[in-house]
Amino acid sequence: MHTPDPCATGAACDLALTRRNLLLASAASAAATGAGAAEAAPPPAIRPAPDPMPLHRLTLTVNGQRHTVEIDTRTTLLDLLREQLHLNGSKKGCDHGQCGACTVIADGRRINACLSLAVLHEGGSVTTIEGLGHPQQLHPMQAAFVKHDGYQCGYCTPGQICSAVAVIDEVRAGIPSHVSADLNAKPLLSAQELRERMSGNICRCGAYSNIVEAISEVAGGAA
Repeated sequence: MHTPDPCATGAACDLALTRRNLLLASAASAAATGAGAAEAAPPPAIRPAPDPMPLHRLTLTVNGQRHTVEIDTRTTLLDLLREQLHLNGSKKGCDHGQCGACTVIADGRRINACLSLAVLHEGGSVTTIEGLGHPQQLHPMQAAFVKHDGYQCGYCTPGQICSAVAVIDEVRAGIPSHVSADLNAKPLLSAQELRERMSGNICRCGAYSNIVEAISEVAGGAA
C-alpha cells in the first residue's frame, strides 16, 4: 500500500519533528521555565551571624608554670596545650581517645588529653613530655627509651613516655590491673603487667618489646 507524502498532500513539512528535535525543544522549554521561576523567586533571607561563644577564664599549672588563659568552654586540654600554650610534644592522633598519643599526666594521673575539656583542670597541674626533661637533662624514662630504641617514627613516643612514667607510679601505689593475679597483693613489674598497663598506647611501628625493656629498666625490675 502506498503511503502518501505529507509534503505532496499540502501538509506543512516543517511539522514533521524528529525524536532528537523533540527532546531538544523539551529541554529548552524546561530551562526557560526554570530560569523564569528563579528570576521570580525572592532572594533568600540573610541569617544573622550566631553570637560568639562566651570565653572562660582558666588558670592552671603546666610543667610547673602557671598559666591564665581565656578559652572557649568546648576546648579540649590537648588543643589548649598545642594551640594556645604551643606545647606540641603531646600529639593528636585519633582524637577519639583510642591511640594514647595525647597522653599527659594531670594531677598525678595519666589521661587522654583529647577527651578532657580544659575547663575541668581549673587550678590543676598538668605535666607534658616537655615537663619531664630536656635534651641537656633527660628524664630517666626518656633516656631509657633512647637506650632501648623504644620508638621508630617517634610520633607516639611522647604519649608512651608520659604513660610509662605514670604506670610505674600506679604499680608502686599498689593499683591492680586486669592481669593482676591477686588484687590484695602489690602488683609485680612483669612483662605481662607492663604490657597490659601500656595497652592503651598504640605504637604502629611495633616497638612494644623495646618499650617494655625501657620501662623495666627504669622501674628496676626484670621482664
